[in-house]
Amino acid sequence: MLHTKPADMIERKSDEDVAGVVTKAIEDLTKTVDDRLAEVESKADTTKIVERLERLETKVNRPGAQNEGKPDASVERKAFGTYLRRGDATPAEEIKTLTVSSDPGAGYLAPAEMSEEFVRNLVEFSPIRQYASVRTTTAPSVKYPKRTGVTNAQWEGETEESSGSEPGFGQLEIPVHKLTTYVDISEELLADSASAEAEVRLALAEDFGQKEALGFVSGSGVKQPEGVMSNADILHTVNGHATALSAEKMIDLLYALPAAYRNAPGAAWAMNGTTLAAVRKLKDGQSNFLWQPSFQAGQPETILGKPVVEMVDLPDIGDGNYPIVFGDWSAYRIVDRLALSILVDPYTQKTKGTVRIHGTRRVGGRVLQPARFRKLKTATS
Repeated sequence: MLHTKPADMIERKSDEDVAGVVTKAIEDLTKTVDDRLAEVESKADTTKIVERLERLETKVNRPGAQNEGKPDASVERKAFGTYLRRGDATPAEEIKTLTVSSDPGAGYLAPAEMSEEFVRNLVEFSPIRQYASVRTTTAPSVKYPKRTGVTNAQWEGETEESSGSEPGFGQLEIPVHKLTTYVDISEELLADSASAEAEVRLALAEDFGQKEALGFVSGSGVKQPEGVMSNADILHTVNGHATALSAEKMIDLLYALPAAYRNAPGAAWAMNGTTLAAVRKLKDGQSNFLWQPSFQAGQPETILGKPVVEMVDLPDIGDGNYPIVFGDWSAYRIVDRLALSILVDPYTQKTKGTVRIHGTRRVGGRVLQPARFRKLKTATS
């Protein structure tokens, strides 16, 4: 007699078999993966990787390694000299070593060494750079935080509730302006000169230096730096006479500034040569000259114990003029952007035998703290 089992029992046994097969398959797969990972780790040669990392570290730490991959400075300077002489006719392989200027007129940036020497030449014509604080930037303008108010502390008795206060803050922006000019240099001079870039640098430095100095001293702030003399927040002391300088008023001017500003390392007098000649004749109440010569090489002459800087762009003594400024010149901020941009034009002046070289710089300037300066006004009131 054939015995059969109920259908529900057969279905249950089939489910158990399937579950067992799946479980075993997962276990086998897991074991296989673990075995393969162990095999890979056992065969990996980490020695070569470590050695390679050590070689890379040694290379990075080697002096001058950060400059590897960059054009040789001598090659760049040689290519720039060729560009000054020949303009667009410069061989393509030399043009590749030059840095293209971002100026809309195109051209190329001067090598870093030439730009640094150019700025040093500017100092000769713009002594304000020696005393002002100078920064560089890659932005079209620089913003500095400015405190516009202070907290309001008050005396209070015991158990009295204190009152709160908040200082005010703002921003002071120094935009960067474009200064541009051109010089005509004879083809013979460029061809015969052993250092063409030096000739161009010196030719441009005098013009740029004079224009910058004028901007830093009396610039309007519109398309040019804001000059010290143009800042309306700088206070002044009245001389009491339109033409004759007063020794007493100069003393008043000096001590009108707080001691922290008056005795700052960057504090100095500024005036032009004509005014300085008049000041050298002034005496105090004890018949001592206000002006004192320098008794040590490299040290400036002084007026009332403070250094004096001759600035040709300051006005002469006259009714209503401000011929003398005293203050902490580190409170004047100069912002330089980019290097000197050069564009050579050997064609338009060809009939005259000259090469026209255009130079462009971008620079800004502004008084950060007017309270650190004070002017002398030559007037009766």
